[in-house]
Amino acid sequence: MDDWLDLGGLLLNTGFLTRAEVCFAQARSLSPNDLRASINLASVARDAGEHGHATSLYADLLTQLPNHPIIHRNALTSLEYDPAVLDATRLAQAKAWGQWAVAIAVGPRPTVQSTDSRPLRLGYVSADFCQHTVGLFVKDVLKAHDPKRVDVFAYSAGLVKDWVTDEISAACTLRDVSALDDAALAELISADGVNVLVDLSGHTAGSRLTAFAYRPAPVMVSWLGYFATTGLPYMDAVLLDDWHAPEGTEAQFTEPIIRLPDGRLCYQPVPWAPAEVAPSPFTRNGHITFGCFNNTAKLNDGVFDVWSAILAAVPGSRLVLKWRTFNDDALRHKVTSAFVARGIAAERIELRGPSFHADVLKEYADIDIALDPFPFTGGLTSCESLWMGVPVVTWPQSRVVSRQTFAFLSAIGLPELAATDADDYVRIAASLAADRDRLANLRSSMRPRMLASPLMDVASFTRQFEDALIQLFESVCRPPTP
Repeated sequence: MDDWLDLGGLLLNTGFLTRAEVCFAQARSLSPNDLRASINLASVARDAGEHGHATSLYADLLTQLPNHPIIHRNALTSLEYDPAVLDATRLAQAKAWGQWAVAIAVGPRPTVQSTDSRPLRLGYVSADFCQHTVGLFVKDVLKAHDPKRVDVFAYSAGLVKDWVTDEISAACTLRDVSALDDAALAELISADGVNVLVDLSGHTAGSRLTAFAYRPAPVMVSWLGYFATTGLPYMDAVLLDDWHAPEGTEAQFTEPIIRLPDGRLCYQPVPWAPAEVAPSPFTRNGHITFGCFNNTAKLNDGVFDVWSAILAAVPGSRLVLKWRTFNDDALRHKVTSAFVARGIAAERIELRGPSFHADVLKEYADIDIALDPFPFTGGLTSCESLWMGVPVVTWPQSRVVSRQTFAFLSAIGLPELAATDADDYVRIAASLAADRDRLANLRSSMRPRMLASPLMDVASFTRQFEDALIQLFESVCRPPTP
């Protein structure tokens, strides 16, 4: 049983979905009452873009293990990928999780300690203080914090330690809490006297959001690593911006929204990013190459419809898709067939498997225009595409996760690459493909544009971030006297 699970996990993590599914099915047949195989089968369905099947599997699992935190977590995150799920449904299920979390870990709000004689004590909780999207986005903010204003603790719940971990450890007090249960983690945070506790995971893998239900700090907020409401009623705020959260977004959150003035995060390239942007590939190919290096769980029929319409509108163009799951022959066939069924010849679609990060960045030399999936748009992937000189066409919708690339484009002065509907998405992509001079100019000017924008101004962002948290602490813990 365990051997089949281990083998299936290895295959799943390297993108061989069909073989992983066989292993997990074999494990389930050997031990029907051990639900680990079913949990993994739901992950296979999600990564393959079979969201209805994944939702059904998670619902069945929750009836059998209603108090299993990983199943709860996976079920909520999977809803973000599914275009068929309504905002009201996502909110209701997050609220139900919040009620469950409170019921199993009730605790009073800690006594507020004065910060008059010391900096605000700020704590971050994540399993991703490593070379992960969250680690890469947060490390420079942690390094830029003003020690006169904030005293920083990072609670690392993950097992991976690398160069990002080392940089974070050098910037603040890093505590390895991977072996602690929720109650012990909450007790440690409380003992450290943290004033404002920041969750960086939401319901994503490795989350310790359940520890927040113990109320280990007087003020608790959600930021960066999640893209929807946590559902936990004890959270005092979620940190977003006007681009991610236009007026009315409050209806999707149990947390009050604090809008940071210049964006909700900052981007810095990894040290091994190519020093220069490659020339536009159309100059050597003679045709436009579209591309998307996002997780295949973000692909769906609506995406295939729009991208096929773009390829039809730009004769001779090609589309390159890249993700680790393209190691899987069945998924490759499924995706290629989706385009063929929409009138696009199979030879116009190129599916690439995984590479080392340095090689992924180099492969943007093959892409003229990036196409953003929806409703789950790119995060770090979009920033990296832009850094490599490749403009990204996106379609922001109602949910926050659909507005990530739009926020980046707005921050760097390219909001015109964001569509208002499917037809507009096709129009923008086709018009850009037809304007070779503009494409070449965007490619050569993208890095200076980004460097001059709020998206890459870590120092300014960090001051604004500190201001927001200090003001929140004051408002929650020292309300004005009547």
